[in-house]
Amino acid sequence: MKVISIIGHKKTGKTTLVSRLTKQLSRTGKVGTVKSMIYHRFNPDDTDTSRHFDSGADMVTALTKDEFVTISKNPDIEKALDTLADNGMDYAIVEGDKNSDLPKILLGDMDDDRHIKNVVEQVPDVSHINTDKIIEIICSQPDWVTLDLLVKKVKNNPEIKKAGAIGTFTGVVREITSEVQTKMLEFEKYETVAEDKINQISVELKQKPGIVDVLIHHKSGRVNPGEDIVYIVVVASHRTELFQTLSEAIERVKSEVPIWKKEITIDGNYWVHDHG
Repeated sequence: MKVISIIGHKKTGKTTLVSRLTKQLSRTGKVGTVKSMIYHRFNPDDTDTSRHFDSGADMVTALTKDEFVTISKNPDIEKALDTLADNGMDYAIVEGDKNSDLPKILLGDMDDDRHIKNVVEQVPDVSHINTDKIIEIICSQPDWVTLDLLVKKVKNNPEIKKAGAIGTFTGVVREITSEVQTKMLEFEKYETVAEDKINQISVELKQKPGIVDVLIHHKSGRVNPGEDIVYIVVVASHRTELFQTLSEAIERVKSEVPIWKKEITIDGNYWVHDHG
């Protein structure tokens, strides 16, 4: 899923730009949006759902004739984007949230421009926007990937009718190794080389008898303890081929893909090539 954030002061045309991009992107894929509403409450007082929520429910789902709305506690931009990805969105457009690390389109000027991270394009106002150029920028961004998104992708493969099993592997950051406590891991990869190698592994594994599809994704950057590092999804006709291929995929990613791991521990930092 490709992600972009639209930021700027009020009346700069953020909502107008989000609407234009949504209309254009929806011609080629599914679009989800996120609206930053820090000073609003989406679930109004004196409604049944607000009473459920205020009584202690962690999540409330409302069904109307035309809508399906879920309200959850502990708001978080990453959680919101994960939800969009899990539901098979191809694009996510965030309106607001200037303090995130997301790639951003800045409309106009902001007082703290120098402190805003990852501004990939800045324009005076919405009247100066070339939406085709903005869409090119969106499509060039790194993919936001979740395990559910990959499973949905393989299920949309026309060859899925040949499948009898889907197996997945999720590698996570281990916090305790022997007596060493890991604070975080930092992954660096030669983007094109690493992705080309991952694609090569996927293609070669798909040639094995009984294998219908293989998808692999490895994160880069900083990953905290308990968070996901790598996803592997294998679709096979039978479980025997599935487990053999899933195991082979794991080992090949560990040994063949040029990704380096920096262990940041309470005892010090060091780089290793084994990133399992």
